[in-house]
Amino acid sequence: MALVHLADGADLAGFRRAIRRLVAAGAAPEDVIWRSGEDGDLFGAGSADFVGTDAADFVDGGEAGPAPPLALPRVVGAAVEAVVCHRDPERYALLHRLIWRVLHGERTVLEARSDPLVHRLAGMQQAIRRDIHKMHAFLRFRRVTAESGERFVAWFEPEHFILEAVADFFADRFPGFAWSILTPVGSLHWDGAALDFGPPGTRGAAMPDDSVETAWRAYYEATFNPARLNPTMMRSEMPKKYWRNLPETQAIPHLIRTAPSRVTAMLEKEAAMPLKRNPDKAVAALPDQAPKSLAELNRIIAASEPLVPGATRAVLGEGPVGAALAFVGEQPGDQEDLQGRPFVGPAGQLLDRAMAEAGIDRTEAYVTNAVKHFKFEQRGKRRIHQKPTAGEVRHYRWWLMRELDFVHPRLVVALGATAVLALAGKALPIARCRGEARLEGRPGFITVHPSYLLRLPDEDARHAAYAAFLDDLRHVRAILERRPAS
Repeated sequence: MALVHLADGADLAGFRRAIRRLVAAGAAPEDVIWRSGEDGDLFGAGSADFVGTDAADFVDGGEAGPAPPLALPRVVGAAVEAVVCHRDPERYALLHRLIWRVLHGERTVLEARSDPLVHRLAGMQQAIRRDIHKMHAFLRFRRVTAESGERFVAWFEPEHFILEAVADFFADRFPGFAWSILTPVGSLHWDGAALDFGPPGTRGAAMPDDSVETAWRAYYEATFNPARLNPTMMRSEMPKKYWRNLPETQAIPHLIRTAPSRVTAMLEKEAAMPLKRNPDKAVAALPDQAPKSLAELNRIIAASEPLVPGATRAVLGEGPVGAALAFVGEQPGDQEDLQGRPFVGPAGQLLDRAMAEAGIDRTEAYVTNAVKHFKFEQRGKRRIHQKPTAGEVRHYRWWLMRELDFVHPRLVVALGATAVLALAGKALPIARCRGEARLEGRPGFITVHPSYLLRLPDEDARHAAYAAFLDDLRHVRAILERRPAS
């Protein structure tokens, strides 16, 4: 019998080292006891019935050195990364059983959802995803001023060990200021350049009453609709256990008490025609903003309310001012809206791959979208992309033109019909106009949007379309090479 003792929390690195040693030694799951920091002395430390091998042999490599890596299906690797974050003390033993079965002929075992082991692991993965989603949604920063300067601090109580799993999300979403996330099982710190993990924190260290908290309450009160009050749904969408850490929830009792009287006042108010939004007025007002730089323009865009429904924030262009090449897409997608950066979702990753194969360095190009907000329709938990209308594209067009004026690229690549509409000021058929073009006086190139390639159902057609897209990008690079900077 072997005993493996891992560190407290989600010790993914320790589990990987140990499982490699166990597999190399042929140790079956029933011959191994897994323990981690939170398990304590569950089976009785020092019991001769259980301790047959020193844990250091597994965790540290022992005298035999590190064991060879395991070749596991990608889906199994993903399950391991998720399940080690679960609080269940049996998680490592369950994963050992899964890996043992995969390596002994059941490589597709995770497809058998009725299998008791697979069913239990799937439930644990779902619990981790739900915990991560709640942390994304219900974490609030408060401003703290210390001797070292201003820092934003948040307190959250996750159900599982997910701190490392959410680190990249918060670093990508809040890169511009120093912040700390404190939890009962550890802390995470960002200084604007690097992430650092630390010991557990306390709730009191993240609870000053500052202007950010006041702003959150004011925002929530302003968006609360008393006519749609549904406390049951509120508790479902925002579980009560998170309320004590959310500044806006302090306003909920008052909002619920006053909802009936506010609804009565609304009904008694004289009916009026709904105010119809007129893009022409918005477009006419835009030149008055007169930004003097790309940074100033971006501040205006970021502060503007989205015209399209659903978006949580504006996704700004990315790349150097003075870039020789600019790519313009349609609008941000789900991942772009979450991360606040353009072309980081599946279509963006495909564009990155094609650019690399065509010899175009993305870091030297400017990438942006015609529409700056994510338009989508909520279907259950999914946010389904909705194509922007011509009026919405026209609304955002002034911003796009000023943006390109500041970047001043030598060539603008329109990715798809919406980008062409925004850049040319009129709809043009992609199939007929594909290639070099003048886009309202700008040297341009028209090609398809990479998301078009992802939507093709037939694999042969997808390969052919990707090859044509790659040829377009090589053509773009050739145009730049024969038109050196003046």
